[in-house]
Amino acid sequence: MANKAQKFRELLLSENLEFICEAHNALSAKIVEEAGFRALWASSLTVSAAMGLRDNNEASWTQILEVIELISDATTIPLLLDADTGYGNFNNVQRLVKKLEQRDIAAVCIEDKLFPKKNSFVNGDEQPLAGIEEFAGKIKAAKDIQINPDFSVVARTEAFIAGWGLSEALKRAEAYRKAGADAILVHSKISRPDEILAFKKEWGNRLPVIIVPTKYYTTHTDVFREAGFSAIIWANMILRSSVKAMEITSKQLAQDQSLHNIEDRIAPLAEVFRLQGAEELEKAEQLYLPGNIKTTQALILAASQGAGLGELTKETPKAMLKVRGIPLLLRQQATLNSLGIKDITVVRGFGKGAINIPNLRYVDNDDFADTQEVYSLHLGLKHLSGKTLVSYGDILYKRYIPSLILEADENFVIAVDPEWKTSQNKGRYTDFVACDHADRKTEFDQKVFLSDAGESLTENDISGEWVGLLKLSGAGLAILQNILSELSVNESFRRLRMVELFAELIKRNHKIRVVYIHGHWVDIDDIKDLGQAGSF
Repeated sequence: MANKAQKFRELLLSENLEFICEAHNALSAKIVEEAGFRALWASSLTVSAAMGLRDNNEASWTQILEVIELISDATTIPLLLDADTGYGNFNNVQRLVKKLEQRDIAAVCIEDKLFPKKNSFVNGDEQPLAGIEEFAGKIKAAKDIQINPDFSVVARTEAFIAGWGLSEALKRAEAYRKAGADAILVHSKISRPDEILAFKKEWGNRLPVIIVPTKYYTTHTDVFREAGFSAIIWANMILRSSVKAMEITSKQLAQDQSLHNIEDRIAPLAEVFRLQGAEELEKAEQLYLPGNIKTTQALILAASQGAGLGELTKETPKAMLKVRGIPLLLRQQATLNSLGIKDITVVRGFGKGAINIPNLRYVDNDDFADTQEVYSLHLGLKHLSGKTLVSYGDILYKRYIPSLILEADENFVIAVDPEWKTSQNKGRYTDFVACDHADRKTEFDQKVFLSDAGESLTENDISGEWVGLLKLSGAGLAILQNILSELSVNESFRRLRMVELFAELIKRNHKIRVVYIHGHWVDIDDIKDLGQAGSF
């Protein structure tokens, strides 16, 4: 199996134009690798910027080394380090190469400017260049000290940046080739590719040539491909895109003083945990820690046809209706997956053959026409154990809502929207509930519990509407399984509704914790609901 240095050498010598993407820390490097890039560029500009420092050798070489070691550990693709001028003379370069090889870094790029260097796009004409012989000595020193024969040294000439022209760029590149460089990086700050194309035409194929089209970005990539360049470096786009995203989010937070308009527009914590390798740790915990660590699972009740939607559900089950081209059930799956919930069981009934989304477990309620949701719940819970999130199959919700109820410790936890009057007059069965305390937005430490539930509640009794999400702890699931088994012998069990089950739990002295939420969910029962879901 090829090591990272071999992989980079293969890329460098490829007959195709290759692409190398910037990463400034381990997290961004993992994202870049997952995007499909075959190599990474650890830019001195972006790594120092991530530290809050200028690109003027303000970050020490040991600080840079710490960052790229983490990048190397987190990824499997090779990394080319932008090492500025080599952090000193030939002796510093040799020590650097030793340390890079120890950390499985594939290649290093050093440029022919003087220490401390200044970024190429900041007053480039005022930047003096190193003497050709001195810089060629650094190249030779790097090649002489390397142990891995595939470790690559890229010589970067700044002749165009300093305004010294084509002849100087060619003269320097040839000297660096003779000193042992494995590739030449030729840099330009003008908005057209004229300089680098002229260089490549004169240079030919003496060594692979790498370019960084940050300034001449409007040039079509095929131009570089036809000219025979070896590789293109996208040098700072990952950092710049993250800066833009952080600016937008921070301004939104400062303006709104709330997370409601932010949470669903940013990466879920589950995605951060995934990039951190949390799943790998969980598997290791299963092997090396006592006890059986079980993650949350979900049960989606999706057996109904959805009569209120008319012709739309004549053949298609409600859970498979599309909202902006994506089925409801697939949207729920994505939301649950973003919370780290991958073990999902779906109870299907009407049109069950149409419900065939991958990576879901299915239980069939073939009596869907003559039963209600508790019957489906009973079928779905029979073979489950541990912490479980139960959801109706015809709802959409922002992911913070299940997060809130999953965080609560009680055996039974539900989400309730106190603004129930906005949906009261739909002319349909509604999951009204009464609670022991009304919603008080400013009191977060007071626990609220269900006191009653069902259609028999008067308007004065109603505290809110259950939104269709229920959390069961492991103990709560076992309790509910026993109660459902006991109730299932009665004929009335087949028509039992969820709020009636809640009332039964209360009658048996089981507390149901209530978490109040305010909007950010939609229950799809008719055409109007489906239209609202499109802009949810």
